[in-house]
Amino acid sequence: MTDAARILIVEARYYEEISEQLLRGAVATLKEAGAQHEILGVPGAFEIPGAIGLAADRYDGFIALGCVIRGETTHYDYVCGESARGLMDLSVGRGLAIGYGIVTTENGEQAWERAAVDRKNKGRDAALAALRMVELRRQFAARS
Repeated sequence: MTDAARILIVEARYYEEISEQLLRGAVATLKEAGAQHEILGVPGAFEIPGAIGLAADRYDGFIALGCVIRGETTHYDYVCGESARGLMDLSVGRGLAIGYGIVTTENGEQAWERAAVDRKNKGRDAALAALRMVELRRQFAARS
């Protein structure tokens, strides 16, 4: 990437220790790529699309990080579905470059497996996705 991408990481802090692992993976990947970044904390995954929508015109791309673990009620289904739908609406409807790093799991063990930087490192995957989408946005903008 020729110009350093400006990325906003929106991190849901509900499961703080898991979010910290996702954040570590994402930040290391952005630094390795030479991208600039800022971090914005929000209470939970449900608030991530709103925060990205508010900042839409200020950054080249976004990384959504968080964790939702199934509980005893249907709340899990709403939070997972609506946060994903909100991010997809922003991506498709507004053409935003978003890397999706919200892990949705049945239990804490699965969440740690996906989030930990020495395991599946989904924060890294989300950062790579965001950087690639920024590249695509730039390619299509250059053709206009």
